[in-house]
Amino acid sequence: MKALYRKYRPTRLEDVVGQPQVTEPLINSLKQGKISHAYLLIGPRGCGKTSVARILAHAVNGLDYKIEDEYVDIIEIDGASNRGIDNIRDLREKVLIAPSQAKYKIYIIDEVHMLTREAFNALLKTLEEPPEHAIFIMATTDAYKVPVTITSRAQTYTFKLADAQVMLDFLKSVVEREKLKISDEALKIIVRRGGGSFRDSLSLLEQISTLSDDLIDEKIVVAALGLPQDEQILKLLDCYKTGDCEQITKLVKELLSSGVKAETLAEEIISRIIENPETCLIPLLGKLPDVKAPFPEAKLIVALTAQMATPVTARITTQAVTQTVSKPVVKQIKQTTQVSTESNMVVTQAVAQDSNFTWESFLERVQSLNDAVYSQLTKTKHSYANNALEIYPMRKIVKNILSRDNNKKILVQATDGLVKITIHEVGELPVGEQKDAVLEKISDIMGGEVIHDGGENPF
Repeated sequence: MKALYRKYRPTRLEDVVGQPQVTEPLINSLKQGKISHAYLLIGPRGCGKTSVARILAHAVNGLDYKIEDEYVDIIEIDGASNRGIDNIRDLREKVLIAPSQAKYKIYIIDEVHMLTREAFNALLKTLEEPPEHAIFIMATTDAYKVPVTITSRAQTYTFKLADAQVMLDFLKSVVEREKLKISDEALKIIVRRGGGSFRDSLSLLEQISTLSDDLIDEKIVVAALGLPQDEQILKLLDCYKTGDCEQITKLVKELLSSGVKAETLAEEIISRIIENPETCLIPLLGKLPDVKAPFPEAKLIVALTAQMATPVTARITTQAVTQTVSKPVVKQIKQTTQVSTESNMVVTQAVAQDSNFTWESFLERVQSLNDAVYSQLTKTKHSYANNALEIYPMRKIVKNILSRDNNKKILVQATDGLVKITIHEVGELPVGEQKDAVLEKISDIMGGEVIHDGGENPF
């Protein structure tokens, strides 16, 4: 029996679901006979890049595409396992040989970003002066790893994860054709867990379809996938809003003991926040993705309670500090913390006054322009005030990528040029986090032992 994701793989550009920004231009170019010698397909996994590459390879040669067919003039190369310069040298020699059956000899290079630097340089020579009978179709999930010298010589098409409603309609059509008995609520869970990936969603649907010969409802799917109930997630988020640290810890322990994995719980919380975003929940989106091995359970509890724990950490008794450090040091730290707090208040007021800009809408705009740049922005911290956006990269490679001229233009375009953008050096912190850094300094001075007694902040 053929897997659903293979059975329902499209064989025509018109059959590709949810990627009109890719399929429509390609269909028009084929009708007009305007064929490029190189294409670059970028986007997340499971969204149709390889399928479109194969369809396009057959279409330019006027061949009918069937999943199982093989043509000697359509060569597929896995960039992950054929990434060395010797592999590309072999390709350069063979590409000079004219096609034996079709009009064009087509090379589909999947995961092209895995090629070595030397291999990319060798490939570049061929892309600069390609034989008239050769076409290269490259696909990648990490576009920022592909050298600009390669991308500038190819037509680039960006794929996106499918919209939830588009995916739901697609799965309903599959359920109808397969004569499966699955409720709409159960399908919605599959859509959420599939994360916009057609392949992942179809694989989940196939897995779920074997659970029962009767109607498969929401409860069966939740139990089978080891997911928390909706009401449990909502209760957990309510506790986060009210700052009930004790209840959060209790709920998390109950969910973990029932078989729900910490990573799964984090994913579900993220999905709920994205579906119904609230300002007070947004900070969780920056912490929950880090819930993974090692110690995912501990990371989950820290993510859910860190915001409440910060004031408690700050409650250091004056006596404990003065016993360990000198008065001048305490005075200096006190002044630094006061400046930090006042500055943070200014930033907060400025953001409140200027509601036209939000980090979330900025990220969405960047993602629509370039997925690779969006991916790097998710690895940064930021602050915003008075039409000035300060971006703080956490890693050097992130800083280097965002600082490139073409990527800076994307950031400016995402704000319509109305916001001044500054990319800081690695290690610098937003004003609002300077206070935490000061407290860490106190902890270091005291040998890592911070004492708190529940009293007022001595600073």
